[in-house]
Amino acid sequence: MGQGSTGNVIAAVCSFFIPGLGQLVQGRPFAAVIQFVLAAVLWFFLLGWLVHLWSIVDAARYKPAL
Repeated sequence: MGQGSTGNVIAAVCSFFIPGLGQLVQGRPFAAVIQFVLAAVLWFFLLGWLVHLWSIVDAARYKPAL
């Protein structure tokens, strides 16, 4: 399981709709909360899209440590 795997694609799609949801699907609750809160706070300054994109890319490229 790694970049391009079905699990990562599903996680990236989840993060597309809600920042951090993909990380939660991958079993990374701390990263999910950080990305969700950062996106929510930064949307007030019209910069939330940066965190939103970071969330999608992070979910797509995640490779679990063995």
